[in-house]
Amino acid sequence: MAKKHKHEEHENHERWLVSYADFITLLFAFFVVMYSVSRVDNKRMAAAAQSIKWALHFAGTGGVGELPIFPGPASSGGTVTGAGAGGAKTTERLKQMDELKKRLEKRLKPYLLERNSARVILVELENGRLTVRLSAEAFFDPSQAALRPEALPVLDAIASELKRTGRPVRVEAHTDDSPVTSQRYRTNWDLSAARAATVTAFLEEAHAFSPALLTAAGMGAARPLVPNDSAERRAMNRRVEMVVDLYSTDIGSTIAR
Repeated sequence: MAKKHKHEEHENHERWLVSYADFITLLFAFFVVMYSVSRVDNKRMAAAAQSIKWALHFAGTGGVGELPIFPGPASSGGTVTGAGAGGAKTTERLKQMDELKKRLEKRLKPYLLERNSARVILVELENGRLTVRLSAEAFFDPSQAALRPEALPVLDAIASELKRTGRPVRVEAHTDDSPVTSQRYRTNWDLSAARAATVTAFLEEAHAFSPALLTAAGMGAARPLVPNDSAERRAMNRRVEMVVDLYSTDIGSTIAR
């Protein structure tokens, strides 16, 4: 029987090409990275770093009872940094709104003392929204939308201060849930809308408010302050509110000092 001869395995002398190809690939990637680093926009890099610090609240202003305002970097909007870009402007407007509230309270103080009641006129500032609340009983006859003569000096004092802001003013009229007793107005919606329109027209005609800055809204009994379960609480819900919102569309100029 013939003896089988073992054939020696053929040695591959081209295996070095695999390692060489891997080396060339890594070397190419290295040079691509080096090229990319050399093309970095230093200004954008600094802006990105500042944005990260601001987003992580590394610095900011605020405190108890104040909005946390973080003066972030400038941005084109639609991002977190866009909110911070207007931080300084928002802070300034909050300060000016507080000054406006103090001026209104000072102008209205004689009328509050005369009526000896803080419920007739109330000035509130909350979350950038200034509200001047007027009791409907002191300004309108029951189920009527015509202003009483004694209400005009109060509205004059309020209008003179609000006009200085140059910002939109929204007049909201509210009623309680009692049925309307007037034949002229069918529902509380009609009555509240008429009262809001009356005050808005007074601002335009007597104080030359721009119509573009005025909005009249009749709320009916849809938004009571308190439950309508007593005569006193119903009287609280019958009101007219003049609202200046810090975050509303700014048609006019910034708030004047």
